[in-house]
Amino acid sequence: MKSLYRVMALVGKEIVEVLRRPGAVISLVLGPFLILAIFGFGYHGYRRDLQTIVVLPVGANLATDPQEYDSLDATGIRVISVTADRTAAEAQLQSEAVDLVVVIPANAVQALEQGQQADLTIEMNQVDPVQANYATFMAQTLMADVNREIYRRGAEAGQAYAVQIGGQAAKIPADVIASPTVAKVVNFAPISPAIVAFFGVAALALVLQHMAVTLLALSIVRERTSGAMDLFRIAPIRATELVIGKVIAFGLLGGAIAAISVALLVGLLGVPMLGPPILIAVTIALLLGASLGLGLVISIISDSERQAVQLSLLTLLASMFFSGFVLRIDEFEAPVQAAAYLLPVTHGIRLLQDLFLRGSIEHPWQLGALTIIAAVLLAASWILLRREMRPA
Repeated sequence: MKSLYRVMALVGKEIVEVLRRPGAVISLVLGPFLILAIFGFGYHGYRRDLQTIVVLPVGANLATDPQEYDSLDATGIRVISVTADRTAAEAQLQSEAVDLVVVIPANAVQALEQGQQADLTIEMNQVDPVQANYATFMAQTLMADVNREIYRRGAEAGQAYAVQIGGQAAKIPADVIASPTVAKVVNFAPISPAIVAFFGVAALALVLQHMAVTLLALSIVRERTSGAMDLFRIAPIRATELVIGKVIAFGLLGGAIAAISVALLVGLLGVPMLGPPILIAVTIALLLGASLGLGLVISIISDSERQAVQLSLLTLLASMFFSGFVLRIDEFEAPVQAAAYLLPVTHGIRLLQDLFLRGSIEHPWQLGALTIIAAVLLAASWILLRREMRPA
């Protein structure tokens, strides 16, 4: 019975301690529910159509209105422009303004009359192996739709079609008749990385953010609960010095861990590193700075280590859902996409993947966004910490 009393006393103590902290209870109940609600209402569950430009040869007797290509019923592909300027179309592909460029062959009829298949060149610019495989599958689907359209037009032409081909029909091989066009997929990306390389870089950004947020949040909360914060109020130390000291300390620790992780990714897992190391280091530094600012904000609004850990885990959960680590950001509704770009790891994943797997930054604005997020979070945490350290 004495043992039972002691156990029940501990149970009551823990329950009372949790209930005495309403912030922890609210975050415990509403935090996961809010994340799941945003995911449920914000994720529409289907991939957006691949934005496609059709490049026609000069003098081709084909439609120039993008809407006329809707008759092909090419699932997953939407033609947004038709042009004869292949260079301009490929420039938009390089800048990732579009997903695919479909180049119609100039000598399709001559190739068919000679018993050869016409190459339907489909260009993309993908380092994401999952998205690249999806684009390749869509290219094969488009080829089948084009072949079906050729059969349909031939059937509509009737006798005229037979007269036009004439004696050439007997010379066309059976496989060419079955498939007049064949998809020739070209990927403009510098390399085609494996799954491990692509998601390994994303995992690096996610781990760095979670580590920085958790360590700094626990550090401030521990100092508050141990009474060290009360000493800071009367000691000749300013909030600015405390913030700078914490950021430098955990920034150096995070930088060392990042360096070791990059060495293991490159040396052990064979992840390519095409970008300049100095630019990779700057990106990691900005990611750590923004993550440390987020950790400071969490530590200030948390009243216990339990709540700090919980908020850090909720941040990790939100980052896994909405940062593009698992699901592409463009698969969410527009408001959720905007909120996703407020997470430091969203920019960190994209920037590091570009630097490691492309060798350059495709969207430089994300460096600026990461810098702004770091500055705003550190400034906000400094203001809140300064108010907390103000003598009573």
